[in-house]
Amino acid sequence: MQMLRGAIYLRDGAVRRSELLPDGRHHQLIDDTSWHVLAIDREGRVCGGARYHRTSNQAGFSGLGLATSSMAQCDVWGRKLRAAVEADRRLAGARGVSYVEFGGWALAEELRCSIEGLRIALAMYGLAQNLGGCIGVSSATRRHHSSSILRRIGGRPLVAEGVELPAYYDAQFSCQMEILRFDSASPNPRYEAWIDDIRAHLLTTPVIRSQYRPARWETAMEPVDVSLGQHKSLSR
Repeated sequence: MQMLRGAIYLRDGAVRRSELLPDGRHHQLIDDTSWHVLAIDREGRVCGGARYHRTSNQAGFSGLGLATSSMAQCDVWGRKLRAAVEADRRLAGARGVSYVEFGGWALAEELRCSIEGLRIALAMYGLAQNLGGCIGVSSATRRHHSSSILRRIGGRPLVAEGVELPAYYDAQFSCQMEILRFDSASPNPRYEAWIDDIRAHLLTTPVIRSQYRPARWETAMEPVDVSLGQHKSLSR
């Protein structure tokens, strides 16, 4: 997953080579405490993936990955971004669901004109529903139509003081970005049947986990040893 992400982000200009590990992996500490949905090809190689990170209710806005975005540093929009996020975190708390940051979305170039990117995005809804629901947020690039895909399935702009937060240029990733919110209970109705199918599939999907970090999967599925070479598409 990290090798794929590193190669794609480097080609897109979203990261510099110095930001990758010597073996080419794009490693972020948040990876180690997140769920990941992976797409696997017939040869068992990772060809796509996305990250689902449940945040701590005790963490402040500064503890979110979103706090490092260019918009968060903006004198004009930073305050509105914080207000919109904090309102959604209160809503998540009132509902008793998690507040989640989605990220790490990557797809092999040969699959960009296929439905695989859409499937991975919809799998985030299925995973969220299986884990008890969430309200979440994602910084989505306009590159490769990523933000438009996320809008199509249910992503919406954040709103603060009655104003939608605009798209912005993020120098860190050298592209136009949008910050979108998601509610696992309210996907685009057009995709609900598809999400239901993916959700059911996830319940029978092997879970890979670090030996140091016990998995929390409500259906109590047993994790598999990654050395077994079995077909996998969900990991933690």
